[in-house]
Amino acid sequence: MNSVQLVGRFTRDPDVRYTDGGLSIARFSLAVDRRYKKDGEQTADFINCVSFGKTAEFIEKYFQKGMRIGVNGRIQTGSYTNKDGVKVYTTDVVVENCEFVESKTSSRDAADGSDPGGHPGDDGFMNIPDGIDEELPFA
Repeated sequence: MNSVQLVGRFTRDPDVRYTDGGLSIARFSLAVDRRYKKDGEQTADFINCVSFGKTAEFIEKYFQKGMRIGVNGRIQTGSYTNKDGVKVYTTDVVVENCEFVESKTSSRDAADGSDPGGHPGDDGFMNIPDGIDEELPFA
């Protein structure tokens, strides 16, 4: 089975183009952290991705450089001959599904390079006061 799941950050804004028939194609690369650090340094792989149709349009509308994304898809290999007559081999992840993996505030901070600062209660979740259980109809 050819199945891939990745969580990474956009290394650049997605490049979206349209075919003559109106099909949208988004190309982008993700920096995906490796599980283990080498000599205490975080290492990452830079993975080329492509998506089509509604998925490509979703990525174009909601994602930009620095934002984190979760993707599901498959690996696709190919080849072509460049202008110098050399055969070039390619490997891409064809993204079939994607999702947000961080809040809008966190992704905005990552995209502009600022530090979110870890403000308590600023994680996108509403704080529920103690003692509210008596008022909930399903407790």
